[in-house]
Amino acid sequence: MTKSKKEKATMEEEEEAAAAAGGNEKTYQELIANVNAIAQPLASRKLSKKLYKCIKKGSEVTQTCGRKRPPGKPLGQGGPSVRFRRPLDGCEDLGVGLVCQVRLASSFTASKMKQIRRGVKEVQKFINKGEKGIVVLAGDTLPIDVYCHIPVLCEDKSIPYVYIPSKVDLGSSAGSKRPTCVLMIKQHDDYQDAYEQCLEEVSCLPTPV
Repeated sequence: MTKSKKEKATMEEEEEAAAAAGGNEKTYQELIANVNAIAQPLASRKLSKKLYKCIKKGSEVTQTCGRKRPPGKPLGQGGPSVRFRRPLDGCEDLGVGLVCQVRLASSFTASKMKQIRRGVKEVQKFINKGEKGIVVLAGDTLPIDVYCHIPVLCEDKSIPYVYIPSKVDLGSSAGSKRPTCVLMIKQHDDYQDAYEQCLEEVSCLPTPV
């Protein structure tokens, strides 16, 4: 038996075992039977698994940015201030312009920075803003008008993209119970190796003519 036949046999055995364990869980071959006409390039079963793992790692990363409170300062000091130029109610008789400084009581100001961009509107928005990453689309999305412009946008911006068979699996890999038709994986140090491996394989896939 040649190497390719061995690999194919192993894949079939794994799929049968997964189907037996998962009950209603569909195999890769069953999933790709339902992909739409524009789902090219389509990730292999092995690459799909790598992408799902990378997405899962990306969804678990929470990066915060902000300004920490200076050391030695009690809460309420050292944070950003807000100035009110108009007198507050009941203070008009002071005869002077009232300036009120409000200090944030938190030790730092932080905002979450997503490593996974999810949904057509969000992915499109941040591609137009110049963000880079790997765009993953669900091949079983219908109607295709929902997201058929995304691959064109990716090609214009030189962003690698790939289709996977199932929007349910795509949403699940991102930690959501809802199906997802498209998302973008951003690069991050916490999963750098997995990201680069996926990027290399996706970039080598032939783009549709």
